[in-house]
Formats: sequence, structure tokens, C-alpha cells
Amino acid sequence: MSNNSDPMFKRYADMDFTNAKPVAEVPALARLQAEHGGKSRITIRLDNATLATFKARAEMTGGNYQTLINEALMQAAQGVTLADVVRNAIRQELRVIHA
Repeated sequence: MSNNSDPMFKRYADMDFTNAKPVAEVPALARLQAEHGGKSRITIRLDNATLATFKARAEMTGGNYQTLINEALMQAAQGVTLADVVRNAIRQELRVIHA
């Protein structure tokens, strides 16, 4: 597994961003960020095994490990357990079988 699990990393790794402006200085980008932002940058310490698991899952699905962690935290905050997720998946599959 690479240090950077973002599939777009290699595509943009050699680009020169020395003259790039912050989002706040580009009105269209600032507006988009305000409309779709709603996220905060934080620093968090996770067990290496936990982080490796999320990075591996993201690599397998072609997603982003930070998004997967955010979704897992949201489910935990809403009181959704792994048992709930599995139970709902089984119910959905049973509906498909019996339909």
C-alpha cells in the first residue's frame, strides 16, 4: 500500500502550485466551499492498524480513506452499530430474493 492512497496523486504530483491562490481569494471557489463545505480540518491520532484497514478498504473500493473514516464516525455518532449495518444489508438482500 502506498503512503498516498489518493488515486489522483500521481496525476498531479509534478504540478507546480507555487503561484496557487487560497480558495478564499478565488470568489467562485470560496462560494463552492461555503455551499458544499461543512467540514473542519483536525488532527487525530489513530492506531496504525486502524488506519491501515481504512486505507486498504479505500484502495479496494477506489474511494478515499478519510471519507470512509468520516462515514464510520457519523454512523457511530448516530448510534448505528455494525450489527445494525449487517442486519439492514441482510434485510435488503432478502427483499430482493423475495421480490
